[in-house]
Amino acid sequence: MAEFPPVPLTLEGAFVLHQMFRFDWKAWRGVPLPERKRIAMEANKIFQELEHETQHRVPGQSALYSLLGHKGDLMLIHFRNSVSALNQVELNFAQSEFHSFLEVSYSYLSVVELGLYESSMKTYTALHADGLEPHTPAWNAAINDVLQRQSDAMASRLHPSIPSAKYLCFYPMDRRRGEQVNWYTVPMAERQRMMHDHGMIGRRYGDRVRQIISGSIGLDDWEWGVDLFADDPVVFKQLIYEMRFDEASALYAAFGPFYVGVRLPADKLEDWLTGKFTEQD
Repeated sequence: MAEFPPVPLTLEGAFVLHQMFRFDWKAWRGVPLPERKRIAMEANKIFQELEHETQHRVPGQSALYSLLGHKGDLMLIHFRNSVSALNQVELNFAQSEFHSFLEVSYSYLSVVELGLYESSMKTYTALHADGLEPHTPAWNAAINDVLQRQSDAMASRLHPSIPSAKYLCFYPMDRRRGEQVNWYTVPMAERQRMMHDHGMIGRRYGDRVRQIISGSIGLDDWEWGVDLFADDPVVFKQLIYEMRFDEASALYAAFGPFYVGVRLPADKLEDWLTGKFTEQD
């Protein structure tokens, strides 16, 4: 068999930034009520703008979540077409008075990624059959043509809208590179098989949970970020628990911290600030 590149082809789309904050409730309660109302109204306007598909003619969308537990109080997720656009969102928000009551507890930078394990071997085999050698100009041009056609076909998945689901579960993850097992030394065909089986589990939950995978190798401390959106948070447990038994996860996956939040529409921010936001399911 020909010696093909070990790296599967990937498609990249929107850049993603997660921002987790702690809110200084003590400082907030020390502000006179009229000032709190003014600051809350200013923040409401900012978040209303961030929720829209387009802000200042730059494609993108953001969403705010009320976090559960000790890891933070609020989480913002932003989808933009460039890292510089994400940085501008950060800078704009930092100028607000509301931001002075926030302390960043965590953040994560990544880019929406679609792995092409299924088609990579087919593409490599076809190019080899045409007499092309890996990494030659002709090979690279053919690969770029394949990726462009795939990107056009999957544009909606590469630049997704943030689902309107009530709950979000976010976590970063790695592929293990330990002494006994190392994902990156496994032959491509074996990785392809495992990822196929892994993906089949996710498809069974497709009617209950929306999943967005983003790659972060070279961008942040972990290798991928996973966002799960659902109207029933129990599905997060069910899906991730079942995947624990999958070979790709059981042997090769390492998981970072999990963050679970409740969607917080901008017009509900004032309720949140008075402790009246949460509704019974």
